[in-house]
Amino acid sequence: MLSLSAKIRKTQGKKVKTLLEKGILPGVLYGPKIKNENIEVDLKEFNKVYQEAGESTLISIEIDKKKYLVLIHDLKLNPLTDRPIHVDFYQPSLEKEIEVKIPIILEGEPEAVKNLGGTLIKNISEVEVRALPQNLPKEIKINIERLKTFEDHILIKDLRVAEEVKILRDPGEIVAQVTPPEKVEEELEKPIEEKVEEVEKVEKEKKEEAVEEKEEKKPASTGAAPSKEEKRKEKKNE
Repeated sequence: MLSLSAKIRKTQGKKVKTLLEKGILPGVLYGPKIKNENIEVDLKEFNKVYQEAGESTLISIEIDKKKYLVLIHDLKLNPLTDRPIHVDFYQPSLEKEIEVKIPIILEGEPEAVKNLGGTLIKNISEVEVRALPQNLPKEIKINIERLKTFEDHILIKDLRVAEEVKILRDPGEIVAQVTPPEKVEEELEKPIEEKVEEVEKVEKEKKEEAVEEKEEKKPASTGAAPSKEEKRKEKKNE
């Protein structure tokens, strides 16, 4: 079992930032049968343990020579750096089942991707399970090479877990599948080209109409319109 050393944490509030600067991760230890304790652990050591255990595997945490079997229950990360800034260690009852989300790991390359040029779609990345803490799996792995055609699917019922573990999802839900290749670019470009042509056609018609109106409003080439005096003379001569 993975183990981690911790100390009782006296630094609290805004001063906790000084711990992070020193490479120390602040946390809390709690559970149904123990009192809450503010603790601190070495950040590098924590990262090593977390990488192997995740949030569904029991680890041993030692504080003042006393050991506790705990789960890494809630890890908070800095939104800018993704670096851990706080962690909760939960000591569950080993005699009572709990519900935990377990990640699904897809292994292999689907035949439908390799041979037919399809695209792998992962619909479900984790599932909630119920089990005693000591029986919880870190992850659920499944080989997806069986996806040989676009009609093949990986379903919840295809996931393999121990008998002591119950998956809390509909067995018929699709975890992963391969979709056929589509000519996305052609489909997208076609309507765009048609719209561009339509716009150009409308713009051309508008320009032609504007030119025609302008021509109609132009004065005659013989000069300006005749004055009232000229009109009277023309009438007299008639």
